[in-house]
Amino acid sequence: MERSLTHIALFAALIAILGLVPQISLASGVPITAQSLGIMLCGTVLGARRGALAVLLFLALVAAGLPLLSGGRGGLGVFAGPTVGFLIGFPIAAFVAGWIVERTTLPVGFAATAAAVIGGIAVLYAFGIPGMALVLKKSLGEAALLTGAYLPGDAIKAVLAGLVTQSIARMRPGSLLSRA
Repeated sequence: MERSLTHIALFAALIAILGLVPQISLASGVPITAQSLGIMLCGTVLGARRGALAVLLFLALVAAGLPLLSGGRGGLGVFAGPTVGFLIGFPIAAFVAGWIVERTTLPVGFAATAAAVIGGIAVLYAFGIPGMALVLKKSLGEAALLTGAYLPGDAIKAVLAGLVTQSIARMRPGSLLSRA
C-alpha cells in the first residue's frame, strides 16, 4: 500500500515536471506539451488503477489552484477552457494504457508503445476533440483538423513511452507495476 502511494505521488510529480518543458501554443488554445508523455507513462509503468490514480491526484492539485499545467496554469478555470476534454480524458487514457499493458502477453516495449498509442492518443483524442469543439464552438470535424497538428508529437511521445517502459522492465523489472 505504501509503495503504491509513493509511486502514485511520484508519477503525479512527473506529470507536473513535464509541464515545465516549454509549451508550444497553437491557434486552438491547446498547447503542445510533454505532459501527455507523463500520462502515457502512468499507465504503461504503473498499470491501469495506479496510473489513473496518479493522474487524478495531479488533476486534483491543478483544480486546487496549483500552477502545474504547462504555462503555469492551474485552478478550476482550466476546466472551462479548450483543454477541458483532454484533462477529463487524462485519467481514462492512463487507465486504458495500463489495462492494455497488464492484459497483453506481447513483449513489454511493443505492448507499451501500442498501449500509449491506443490510450495516450486515441482515447485522449476521443475526449479532447469534443471538448475542444464545444468550447471553441467548432464542429467535431473542425476540431479534429485542429487536433491533427498534435499527432506527430504524440506519436513520438508514444514511442518514447514504450522505450522508457521497456528500459524500466530491463533494469528494474520489479518497478514495472503494470506487469507485476
